[in-house]
Formats: sequence, structure tokens, C-alpha cells
Amino acid sequence: MVVKTMSIKVSSEPETDLIDITDEVSRLVESSGIKNGAVVLFVPGSTASLSTIEYEPNLIEDFKNIMERLVPSDIQYKHKETWGDDNGKSHVRASLVGPSLTVPFKNRKLLLGTWQQIVLMDFDVPPRNREIIVQIIGE
Repeated sequence: MVVKTMSIKVSSEPETDLIDITDEVSRLVESSGIKNGAVVLFVPGSTASLSTIEYEPNLIEDFKNIMERLVPSDIQYKHKETWGDDNGKSHVRASLVGPSLTVPFKNRKLLLGTWQQIVLMDFDVPPRNREIIVQIIGE
């Protein structure tokens, strides 16, 4: 078994930005020299998540709308009392989705569905520079 650790760097916009990172992950898997295995993705921090979605404008808007209904922006979060910042909703949203994702691959190709893309979901209030840790594990 071989393990290779790399990273992907992205810049996000404020307030629930979804960024398609599928091509970058695919390039890392293809260039890793590992034929079959899994790629593990992890975003450090507590206001961003990783998931898959059909990355098209209307579904991205649907996702943003449902997150606003589930975890509204216009209510007070106790988190503000701790740090004085106003991103309590960002922490809650990120916790619901989660910070990591595992995708299998075969013959250096990700085994994603036809309409399935890997996305970073940044829920924080200010724009951010994010680094996604990528571990490629296999043989």
C-alpha cells in the first residue's frame, strides 16, 4: 500500500460558496502513480465542508436556499457571545455537511456518478483562502 499526501488551494467568496474541485482531484489521482485505491479529502477549519453535488447553477442555488432555511442567517447564534464574530451559522452549516470525503478510484479514474462532482462548501462570512488536504491511498 502507498499513501501520498498533497493539497489543493482555493479562494472562496463569502456566505456559502460552492467550488467544484473535481478536476483538481482527478489530476492528482492520475499523476499519483497509484492505480487503484481511494482518495481522502479533508478541509481543516470549522466553517467549510466537502461533499458531492450535481454542480449546476440551479442546484447550487437550491442548496444555498435550503441551507438558509435549515440554518438561517437572520437569527442570533450564541457563538457570537464567545468570540464576538457573526459566523455561528457558518459553523453549524459546516458541521451538518462534514469536513471530509472519500472517493474510490480504479485505473487512476475517480468512480463518481455521471452528474456527481466534488465540491468545497465554504460557509464562512468573509472570503477565505482554503487548503484541502488530499491523501491518495492504494496500490
